[in-house]
This record gives sequence, structure tokens and C-alpha cells, in this order.
Amino acid sequence: MAGCITGVAVRSAHDGGMSALLPRLLRSAAVVVLVLVGLGVDVGPVQADENSDADWLWPVSGGRRVVEPFIAPAHEYASGHRGIDIAADAGGEVRAPAAGVVAFVGTVVDRPLLTIDHGGGLVTTFEPVASTLRAGEEVSAGDAIGTISTGGHAPAGALHIGLRVHGAYVDPMSMFGPVERAVLLPCCAPL
Repeated sequence: MAGCITGVAVRSAHDGGMSALLPRLLRSAAVVVLVLVGLGVDVGPVQADENSDADWLWPVSGGRRVVEPFIAPAHEYASGHRGIDIAADAGGEVRAPAAGVVAFVGTVVDRPLLTIDHGGGLVTTFEPVASTLRAGEEVSAGDAIGTISTGGHAPAGALHIGLRVHGAYVDPMSMFGPVERAVLLPCCAPL
């Protein structure tokens, strides 16, 4: 079966090339994650080490499993899933993936949530998370920021993580380091 790889034209920085390219790259990364998750690949917890490009820690204990992936909206007001839902134990601890300042703690509609401003235009939101922290408190990577609660759209036993970069929602998986390499199996041949 023939395959096809589509090219992406890269424009110069002065005409907005990187800002136009970022959503495509993040969607491509999301597709890779979807394929791995669909194949049942457990990509394990990611923690940064001295030689890693990954700066962010996985916010819950246990395996690294995405229940509902990021789905980029076609435009600012279109439908989509502006974050990821990850498997998490009900009542389990949620940790800050990176250092920052708590920007908001409270209930929005029917869900308790917590937002951290990591500086440089990076803002994460976690829901449903019950927390005793207050806006303005500093957190370090790995600090407990709350516990999994109930409410919102995420199914029971899941944590929603949203990431905004300069106000635009992007796929949070891009901050958690590389995904294990996929192994391609032969098509239609007996195993």
C-alpha cells in the first residue's frame, strides 16, 4: 500500500511563518499520540532529566494515558477540545508540571479549576481540581496543587489540562517531552 507524506511550506519569520506553522506541528504531534494510544502503547510518566528537552512533569501519578486528545478548533469560536483529558485516580493528587504563579482557583459553571501562569505567555488550567491554594501563590514543578474532584466535561477518573500560549490554546502534550518511538508492524501478514 502506497503512503503519502504532505509537505509544509515554511515561511520566513517576518511573515508569521512560525505562528502559522505551530498549529500544524501540534496537530501532527496529536495524531502521533492518538495512534500510540489507539495501539495501546503506554508511554509511561515523563520527567525531565539533565539531558532531556522536556521541562514539564506529568501532573498525576501512574502511567501516561490520554483519554481524550486535543482537537484544534477550525477558528477561535469553533468547536474543538481545547486541552487533553488524562487518566487519573479520583481524589488523587495533582502536581504542578512546571514552576509558576497560581492565577485562579475557583469554580466555573460546575467545575472546580486551577490556573497557573508559568510566565512567557504559558498558562495551564486543570479541571476538575479542588485546591486550597490561592491566587498569587508560587508553585514549583512537582508541588501538590490540589486533588481530582468532580464536575465538568471530563469523565470520572480523568483530569482535563488546557494550555494557552499567548492566549491561543495549543496541545499540552507538546510540553511533556517526546513520546516513545512507534514500532510499525507488517500489514496483513501473519504474526
